[in-house]
Amino acid sequence: MSYEVIVIGGNFAGLSAAMQLARARRRVLLVDAGMPRNRFSQASHGFLGQDGKAPAAIMGEGKRQLSLYPNITLHDGKVIRAEKVDEEFVVTIEGGGEERAARLILATGISDTLPDIPGLSERWGRSVLHCPYCHGFEVSGGELGVLANHPHSAHSAMMIPDWGATTFFTQPLFEPDEEQLARLRARGVRIERSPIVELLGASPKLQAVRLADGRTVPLDAIFVAPKTAMASPMAEQLGCAFDEGAFGPVIRIGENKETSVKGVFAAGDAASSMHSGTLASASGVLAGVYCHQSLVMQSAT
Repeated sequence: MSYEVIVIGGNFAGLSAAMQLARARRRVLLVDAGMPRNRFSQASHGFLGQDGKAPAAIMGEGKRQLSLYPNITLHDGKVIRAEKVDEEFVVTIEGGGEERAARLILATGISDTLPDIPGLSERWGRSVLHCPYCHGFEVSGGELGVLANHPHSAHSAMMIPDWGATTFFTQPLFEPDEEQLARLRARGVRIERSPIVELLGASPKLQAVRLADGRTVPLDAIFVAPKTAMASPMAEQLGCAFDEGAFGPVIRIGENKETSVKGVFAAGDAASSMHSGTLASASGVLAGVYCHQSLVMQSAT
């Protein structure tokens, strides 16, 4: 067996998991396809010690630090298949053959599906935003919007006034109930029921949105929670169980970050409905630690 652990995904979660295993002196292969979810963002915010740095720069420095450990192998490539064969896991890398390990850590991430509105996708990560804790400060003081596309949209709209004057666009898919309306009004949120049909301005900036009734509403940024899906088929191929999260499926994990398939651990956005760089990194640390402990316990029996 070439490796003790194969980590699939070189994002915040995968790199953090690999670092724990590297320092535990385990033989680790990290395979990274180079397509992280945060590739559309210019800067990562709210990440202690990394605030304002480009995600690519953070991950690049993480790989540099990992490369200093002789027991770590970094491979740029895409895993196209993973399966359990007897007591080990076999992964097939596109154009690179097969590799085997006793454990897998899936840090495979998720993909986003945005509402089909002209002008939305090209502004994603710039003026069309997901997390106010990640990006709200940078657009604070401006005219802000919340696009309703899930049942929790009204709750999101109640948060945003801490960063700027807020308009809640119901689309009209998710009409607030009476209690929600009272809370939104108490927070000073304007309710707009005419659907947004187009985003306006020189992309990636946002100047205004055009409504179905012909009016335009000035906006500097708009928050939307996209629907999510697994960015990789690895968890499904391995037979991992899934739970239905707030925005899409998530890999089911226990407190030790192990999936329903013994020996397979998962971390990051693929295994949680709460998404941020800090949370992804923290989950990767735990996955790496628990994965190491499972190897120790196996050898002690």
